[in-house]
Amino acid sequence: MAKTIGLITANYSTKFPSALTDSRPVASVPFLGRYRAVDFALSNMVNCGIRTLGMVMPYNYRSLIDHVGSGREWNLTRKSGGLFILPGSAFGTSRTGSRFLLRDLGHNKAFLERDNADLVVCSTANWIYSIDYNEVFAAHEASGADITVLTQPAKDKDIDVAGFEVVDGRVKGVKHGVVFGDTAFLDSFVIGREKLLELLDWYNANDYLDLFEALAGDYDRVNVQAYDFEGYAAPIFNKDTYFKANMDMLDPKITHELFSVRPVMTKAHDNQPARIGTTANVTNSRISGSCIIRGTVVNSVLGRNVVVEEGATISNAIVMQGCKVESGAVIENAIVDRNNRVPAGTELRGTPEAIFIQGKGQE
Repeated sequence: MAKTIGLITANYSTKFPSALTDSRPVASVPFLGRYRAVDFALSNMVNCGIRTLGMVMPYNYRSLIDHVGSGREWNLTRKSGGLFILPGSAFGTSRTGSRFLLRDLGHNKAFLERDNADLVVCSTANWIYSIDYNEVFAAHEASGADITVLTQPAKDKDIDVAGFEVVDGRVKGVKHGVVFGDTAFLDSFVIGREKLLELLDWYNANDYLDLFEALAGDYDRVNVQAYDFEGYAAPIFNKDTYFKANMDMLDPKITHELFSVRPVMTKAHDNQPARIGTTANVTNSRISGSCIIRGTVVNSVLGRNVVVEEGATISNAIVMQGCKVESGAVIENAIVDRNNRVPAGTELRGTPEAIFIQGKGQE
């Protein structure tokens, strides 16, 4: 893998902002209590042997920089290669949800030009899946494609997910939004480094477009092949898909696929184990380190250092790091961001169709 480099675009915005993304990019949204969304893209690349990786940063990069640091947890603190923090530009006039904006790629041509890699793996950080990219590289080489895009049949209607029109394995067009059965783009692709530089020259005048938008008139002369990924994959574009992806983690089959075959690396925290009191009732939930549970937690995901007092109830909810849920409080069908205190007797209730969000508390 010495001749392959990685590039993660972490600076895209969401069409449907919420309290979750008021102060952080999608890439650094907490996931399953102890991870961040970006951990999956980073780990997928590192697990296949990539040791040179660039990350295009958003304007609100503080939480992302705090998490990835120098890349030590991903073995990217190296004298040769390693993690490169790259600047992101302001988005252009495209309103269709660009994730691989030509302007971002063009502004970071030096990262591509100063390496002698044959291939570049590009990815965003808004999909949750675990993949062996070596299989994608093999398919890319065997097909002779210019670009190999990672795809999967869409499981639901989603206006945020990009889709491809595919004929006999070859991409003929792109669209924004998918319905059940469409070919959904998992926001990751493999391309020759020289070919990527060539495309940046081709579309220099249209750098406000996404790469795959710019290719719209050239799919006949640029060979873009689809690689169908058969494993679990979940998008994170808004509060509903974020909530669903976390709730999926309560299924042991899914967590085994994501975490047991290949490691998902994340920033290390020195936490003591969770303490489950004699008055606690915990069912089908993911409890992170340093939690203290004396109340009821059902079908929920709790981050680190969450305190649930006796008589408090959390059901079908995500409660992030550092929250305290006092006696008699009820949280149901909700996402409670970090460092919140839910006073005694308070009820934070949503519905399965309308998840309630409580924004960050005071640090």
